[in-house]
Amino acid sequence: MDAVTTNKSLQVEINNRQILKIAMPIAVSILVPQINFITNNIFLGGLGEQPLAVAGITGVYYLIFAVMGFGLNNGLQALIARRAGENRLHEIGNLFNHGIRITLVISAFSIIVTYLLAPVIFSFALHDETNVQMAIHFLYIRIWGLPFLYLYQMRNALLVGTNQSKWLIWGTLAETLTNIILDYALIYGQFGLPQMGFNGAAVASIIAEATGLLVMFFVIHKKGVADGFNIFGKHAYDGATIKLILNQSLPLIMQYVISVGSWEFFYILVEHHGERNLAISNTMRNIFGLFGCVTWAFAAASTTMVSNIIGQGLQHRVIELVTKITRLSVSFALIIFLLLNIAPALLLQVYGQSEDFIVAAVPVVRVVSVALIMMSFGTVWLNAVIGTGNTRINLAIEFAAITVYSIYAYIILERLFLSITIGWTAEWVYWFCMFTPAFFYLKSGKWKNKKI
Repeated sequence: MDAVTTNKSLQVEINNRQILKIAMPIAVSILVPQINFITNNIFLGGLGEQPLAVAGITGVYYLIFAVMGFGLNNGLQALIARRAGENRLHEIGNLFNHGIRITLVISAFSIIVTYLLAPVIFSFALHDETNVQMAIHFLYIRIWGLPFLYLYQMRNALLVGTNQSKWLIWGTLAETLTNIILDYALIYGQFGLPQMGFNGAAVASIIAEATGLLVMFFVIHKKGVADGFNIFGKHAYDGATIKLILNQSLPLIMQYVISVGSWEFFYILVEHHGERNLAISNTMRNIFGLFGCVTWAFAAASTTMVSNIIGQGLQHRVIELVTKITRLSVSFALIIFLLLNIAPALLLQVYGQSEDFIVAAVPVVRVVSVALIMMSFGTVWLNAVIGTGNTRINLAIEFAAITVYSIYAYIILERLFLSITIGWTAEWVYWFCMFTPAFFYLKSGKWKNKKI
């Protein structure tokens, strides 16, 4: 049994091998859900441009609530990594269980908000009434996946925070296989199941998330993680622990909601340019998701490793660590940049759309490929700030960047009504505004005395 109690230490080392050891399993675990999103869109593309277009709107809306759990997860991950660096392993199970309590409350809130406000938001924002009704009916189903997703995300905080990211793949693999099979079966009515069309993707995703959750907790138990940290033991409610987690996580939750909310705003602006442009932008979201996996993995590694080495008392080596992670992240991003620009049309063909669609989408792919490079260093430095424990700084950086991003997108797409190719350069503006203050904040050293 790979029990945590048998490990000599959970303290990380500052070298490329350690970075890759943590980041690569995370990349695979992030990649697999992105394959789910792409699979959904490939199958929905077979129903026509309209379902593919509406999937962009509903996908980003759901993502707004999904990242609330992601924000909680990142805050909890930094806390767990700090305890691992300090070798205070007995506190990890208590943090994890109180994190679960918070996720259940957030998921209930999110479901209620969707049923009350989604019809109002989409009726006001979208021009096409058919799109409005499709989006609302889809989300009334899809939102019930949040409790499973939130609990599923908690395994990130535990496994990444304790340097055991190698176990992430099993739950994501189970989720992906379930999603692909049920997407095909429920969208088109195969294997004796009802033909649900657009809504079939929602049902498939919920079942897939529940499957991934069950498999992941089984793996955690069988591999001894649960025993090592007493994850499934009795942990009485502790207001101080709840407060600690919320103090660390709430700024991140707000940061991610603002970030994805701005993306929904962007998609609403694109919808005003027509169904095809909305469908093209939805494929760009898939490209960001698929090819951004490695970058996000390095960002997650940045959070946990920075927090861990601070717990070891190595604050003076944080910049050295973040620089190493950045070099690796940018190197992978440059490879992706080349692949996207060599054969962009080949990638777009998987969505089963017309040649005109592909021709219109290729210039946007080139803009996105540049944004992926900018993201590869911007998000690593921003997540390093999370590792220091100063999550309010993250929120301030995000708010400023989103303000500039939203104004830029509104002027380009709504006031000047320029092409979506120009509109997607808003991502360049966004990542520049994210990286610059994060870089100078870390360089300033003002975070060195922060305790969490």
